[in-house]
Amino acid sequence: MKPEIVLTGPMYPDTMRQLDEKFTVHRLWQAPDKKAFLAPLAPRVRGIATTGGIGADAALMDALPNAKIISCFAVGVDAVDLEAAKARGVRVTNTPDVLTDCVADLAIALVLASARLVVRGDRFVRAGKWLEGQLEYGRKIGGSKLGILGLGRIGAAIAERAEAFKMEILWHGPRPKPAVRWRYVPDLIAMAREVDFLVVASPGGAATRHLVSRAVMEALGPEGTLVNIARGSVVDERALVELLEAKKLGAAALDVFENEPHVPEALFRMENVILQPHQGSATHATRAAMGQLVVDNLEAFFAGRPLLTPVV
Repeated sequence: MKPEIVLTGPMYPDTMRQLDEKFTVHRLWQAPDKKAFLAPLAPRVRGIATTGGIGADAALMDALPNAKIISCFAVGVDAVDLEAAKARGVRVTNTPDVLTDCVADLAIALVLASARLVVRGDRFVRAGKWLEGQLEYGRKIGGSKLGILGLGRIGAAIAERAEAFKMEILWHGPRPKPAVRWRYVPDLIAMAREVDFLVVASPGGAATRHLVSRAVMEALGPEGTLVNIARGSVVDERALVELLEAKKLGAAALDVFENEPHVPEALFRMENVILQPHQGSATHATRAAMGQLVVDNLEAFFAGRPLLTPVV
């Protein structure tokens, strides 16, 4: 018989097809009463497949005590209670590396789009305003300073791309990395004060909640641009809105939000803001590769082989 797993939410279509082929899949998000849905499955379900947005909390693990692997369709596992997983002997895997390029590509796309008014220019032409005059000028990328918060795989890939545009790279993280060629700035506020663009590429979770604080954004200032492709929780969203409204922050380009898919309506009215629906990894090739890791990690676990990308 096929191993039984619980799937917490929809994934890439081909991933779901493979899961159905290899496992008996119970779709939790379709259940009107999740507690009643899980109760009879508890003795049989041995694994959980989830997404970075949904994750898995201690209550889900307790409801499925025989599920000893959580395979997460994301690189960030801040929505998975890792301490609870450790305490219960549950293995956790994620999908690193395969999404690095696409997320870094979007980060640079947002920097360019914000600086060169790409989205605003599109609306300008469509509204017939070009017949009345010229769009305001944008900002030059070459020679500007880019600050990166978090120089992991994605942060480093962003830096490499930014160098091709002749940007000066600075970065901040919990500790310096001697092998890195870009300049490390130990104080985030000091870095924000120095750069033209601040890209957030740090992990989410309690340790980084509101790390991009009001003080950081005030230091970035009325000429600065904030780009977030990490997690909405890293940025103090209320302060972000207030500073943009007060013109104390120049612009923002956001792929993630604190309570997504709910976005502060005030941002909808701002011409200096670009909004995206958390699509950093949303290309067919990348989502397929992420899904393959989810499937492969589950198969490895049930076959007693080493996990491909373990977190816990």
